[in-house]
Amino acid sequence: MKFHQNGFRKMALAAVPLAMAVGLATPAAAAGWEPTRNVEVIVPAGAGGASDQMARMIQHIVLEHKLMKPSMLVVNEGGASGAEGIMDTKASKGDPYKLMVAFSAIYTLPIAVKLPFNWRDLNPVAMIAQDEFLLWVNSATPYKTAKEYLDAVKAAPSGKFKMGGTGAKREDQIVTEALDKAAGVRFTYVPYKSGGEAATQLVGKHIDSNVNNPSENIAQWRGGALRPLCVFSEHRMVYNDVVTNGISWHDIPTCKEAGYDVQYQMLRAFFLPPDTTKEQADFYANMLKKVVETPEWKAYVTKQALHSDYRTGKAFTDFLTQDEAYHKKVMEEAGLAAK
Repeated sequence: MKFHQNGFRKMALAAVPLAMAVGLATPAAAAGWEPTRNVEVIVPAGAGGASDQMARMIQHIVLEHKLMKPSMLVVNEGGASGAEGIMDTKASKGDPYKLMVAFSAIYTLPIAVKLPFNWRDLNPVAMIAQDEFLLWVNSATPYKTAKEYLDAVKAAPSGKFKMGGTGAKREDQIVTEALDKAAGVRFTYVPYKSGGEAATQLVGKHIDSNVNNPSENIAQWRGGALRPLCVFSEHRMVYNDVVTNGISWHDIPTCKEAGYDVQYQMLRAFFLPPDTTKEQADFYANMLKKVVETPEWKAYVTKQALHSDYRTGKAFTDFLTQDEAYHKKVMEEAGLAAK
């Protein structure tokens, strides 16, 4: 096809205003949805636990780096082992100003108590990390290894030793039941509102051990009150920086190394309520991507021994599908699934 020179010039000149108009419109269109008022970050757990600490760190990073114009307000809704916060988020249909911190309770609660909820009821935003679990004892006890401690538990009457954890029929109890089976022991499991409370109870010797995340016991470990015995993971943690007394997270053996093949990691992710849009989820997913790229976040995951793992879209929902199936299998084997 050939154009006459004059005709081509007229078309080109006529296209200039249109191109300018499109160019001017592009930034506004590309900006997409963003919040215009404060956002509630719903934490379905008590204050002081790992989820609460993570939410407040993200709140700080967002403010420090001006990643969002309005403020983020952390709201703890830990009642009924986290069901309060989960069901509040589910009930807030179409509200993009409620962003829920999610952990493995999104699987465990529906399986354990037939909660009328499934993670598919919500709008998945992004996963940012996986968290470890460790076996901890009071440092005043003589136990230096997992074997020494579990041998003592095995020699005692069944149920004499108390294991503390967050909530009932949730992650901490799943780990405890799996350890019971692997070590041939029987703990009396004592549920608390948060990992922070479980740490306090272990320091006070009201329980004999807990299976807290690193962030929930690190202060007490540094203070000399608690001692980690093993990590419930396939591999040792990668962090080599000394935490206290010349020991790093990497120096802590896996429970598998000690002869107890129990492995469990906890999801750390975010969801919006149902009937919110992809555009709204994309805003928070992009904001969280910027969060995990900051020096503050990288320092936080190193200090708290988190496994940084950012996923969104199909990679995230595929993980959720597989992780849900794993939890169902583990809980049924442990007798924690509702009949």
